[in-house]
Amino acid sequence: MRETTDALKVQELMRRLGAEARGEGRIYLVGGSSAVLLGWRATTVDVDLKLDPEPIGVFDAIARAKNILNINVELAAPDDFIPPLPNWRERSAFIARYGAVDFFHYDFYAQALAKIERGHEQDLRDVEAMHREQLIEPMRLIALFDAIEPGLVRYPAIDATCFREKVQNAVNAMEEQ
Repeated sequence: MRETTDALKVQELMRRLGAEARGEGRIYLVGGSSAVLLGWRATTVDVDLKLDPEPIGVFDAIARAKNILNINVELAAPDDFIPPLPNWRERSAFIARYGAVDFFHYDFYAQALAKIERGHEQDLRDVEAMHREQLIEPMRLIALFDAIEPGLVRYPAIDATCFREKVQNAVNAMEEQ
């Protein structure tokens, strides 16, 4: 079992990946890694990443960094679990550039919807934090859910009606804050 990861380790991971990659690319941080960098959580169990486009040599760099830093690194993003939101790349917040690699927080609306769908207690606290930090807005969250709802048919594990209820419940909770 590897150690939990804090903001300093996430920053060191980004620095190492950027320094060791042999080409340009983009790496999107997801979930707990965004939470610790932005300060609403002190640690995360793993660093979830999406590579798009994948920097050449990044997989070797990930393998070395996770052992040196004693952290868990996963390739996972909201679009692995729910349909990709329109214009998610444009809404992804720039973090830093290391070497030829740009690092971003994966679109917070997509992160919020994936977390709402999963529904774990920590996920819902993260959605509350995203709202509190003004990273998401309730009505836009509903509009983006509406945009992906027709694509939910490609995700047979998701009940669209139940997902809509979860989104509405999350929005109601945000509006009560």
